[in-house]
Amino acid sequence: MDIARNAALVVVDVQQGFGEAGYWGTRNHPGADDNIAALLDAWQSAGRPVVFVRHDSVSPGSPLRPGSEGNGFKEYVERRRGKGGGAELLVTKTVNSAFLGSPDLAAWLREAGIRQVVLAGIQTNMCVETTARMGGNLGFEVVVAFDATYTFGLEGPFGWRRSADELAQASAVSLHGGGFASVVMTEDVLTAVK
Repeated sequence: MDIARNAALVVVDVQQGFGEAGYWGTRNHPGADDNIAALLDAWQSAGRPVVFVRHDSVSPGSPLRPGSEGNGFKEYVERRRGKGGGAELLVTKTVNSAFLGSPDLAAWLREAGIRQVVLAGIQTNMCVETTARMGGNLGFEVVVAFDATYTFGLEGPFGWRRSADELAQASAVSLHGGGFASVVMTEDVLTAVK
């Protein structure tokens, strides 16, 4: 696997509000936070560009609503902001895709000559997947570090319920099999950037 020298790490919605298990339910990938931190450290120590994405929920009861403690980044992410030698961007959004946030992520990437993005964050089947799909549609080469993402179980139509692992795997199959992104493990990315 090749990771471009100027590939941007896009860290999606790693916010404190996702720690509220009573609101979200059971999550998967217990090591995801460590993997996200490792990717951040690798990118920042090499002076590579990092994009931090924050979801500003418009739902009044959401743990991610602006003004709530849950809207803030998890401590390990907040501690790393502004610490790298490369370009850094904060994107805020109210929908699933980081490409529909502010400022315009695609414009920022293109202006910097960045063609490849590596995605990590929360939730695998929601904001990470939507960002990956749009990134692919916009012509970017997208890599998803699968075990640096996590999600929660969910109930859909007809009483169908899927676990966090089932939803994450379905996202990985759709993204990778559908040609939107290369879905890999964190260790593969870290090896490629060394």
